[in-house]
Amino acid sequence: MSEALEENLDFSLIRAQFPILDQTENGHPLVYLDNGATSQKPLCVIESIDTYYRLQNANVHRGVYGLSERATELYEGARETARSFLNARSTKEVVFVRGTTEAINLVAQSWARVNLKEDDEVIVTEMEHHSNIVPWQLLREQLGIRLTVLRINQKGEVCLNALKGLVSKKTKLLAVTHMSNALGSINPIKEMVEIAHSVGAKVLVDGAQATPHMAVNVQDLDCDFYALSGHKMYGPTGIGILYAKEALLEAMPPYQGGGDMIYSVTFEKTEYNVLPYKFEAGTPHIAGAIGLAAAMDFLNEIGLDRIAAYEAELLTYATEQLKQIEGLKIIGEAEHKGGVISFIVEGIHPHDMATLMDQDGVAVRASHHCAMPVMQHFNVPATVRASFGVYNNRDDIDRLVIAIEEAKAMLL
Repeated sequence: MSEALEENLDFSLIRAQFPILDQTENGHPLVYLDNGATSQKPLCVIESIDTYYRLQNANVHRGVYGLSERATELYEGARETARSFLNARSTKEVVFVRGTTEAINLVAQSWARVNLKEDDEVIVTEMEHHSNIVPWQLLREQLGIRLTVLRINQKGEVCLNALKGLVSKKTKLLAVTHMSNALGSINPIKEMVEIAHSVGAKVLVDGAQATPHMAVNVQDLDCDFYALSGHKMYGPTGIGILYAKEALLEAMPPYQGGGDMIYSVTFEKTEYNVLPYKFEAGTPHIAGAIGLAAAMDFLNEIGLDRIAAYEAELLTYATEQLKQIEGLKIIGEAEHKGGVISFIVEGIHPHDMATLMDQDGVAVRASHHCAMPVMQHFNVPATVRASFGVYNNRDDIDRLVIAIEEAKAMLL
């Protein structure tokens, strides 16, 4: 990793924004390398939520008193921050949800249930998170649609020519991850969108892993739907966004019924609210939206292009160091890859490895990572996954290597 780049990022100042990293684990300074599961939260996010609950708490859209109006202004300001972050055309295209999982289910049960019929096809890739597989299986049971899988190669990459060979007039949706949580592979979304659109299919992108690590421009990608989760990108849990093109949202029926998604209600008829509120039934996660906006401001202040460059060098350094460990095999070595390294060590179960690494204060994930088809593809029960964030550095990687070697010495 370039020292100049680390200095340019004001690394020590960035890391200091995360109070949780100051603690010890089993007598060792904490090294947190499970960012693919959830990221830690900077002070600006923590303080924005604290300030809301201490000084600004009121329900939104409903009160005519000052406190409610100020809370509404903050909540809708967060929507504008999200619109700008994704470069959506309008705040009408930004729907607050609980996270990527709810966003995908919203598309499946609103757009897809109306627009798909028996034998219509949804294509997913072999590297998808379960959240981008199970909703389409449910729809297959409900409507009789076909679910087709775009396979990956041994490096953990999709092949665009293979996708061209799969799509047809029967293809109505391509549902694809922007960045694999299990492998780190970054998919060529723009090219995949062009292929899907050539046969009239829509495209849903699971952006949960991508948005903390790279700039996302939904207009440039031309995707029809884009889903993200706040807690993956230094924001709160329980909040996320579904971006969808305005014309699609206008034609889609509500996903849930209740307060705030209505314009008027009688026992004979309900008139629905305008976009995006038609899809936001009930009291929203107001503090979550405010905290998510603070997280997006945090990322923008550093610069997502700078973050991507920093993490690319960190990934290169980590890959070089891990490849020197005898018996260690990296699972997934795509040419275009984000800050994730999944690996196995010959003769050691990943769960045992991660448990012992925790004794050295190194937090990694040992799991199928909610991507069991990926594990089946590589014929492994699970992997150890180290996933990086903007607060990680070379020292964390060196500690990771030491923890792996010490675990090996105990288990082999």
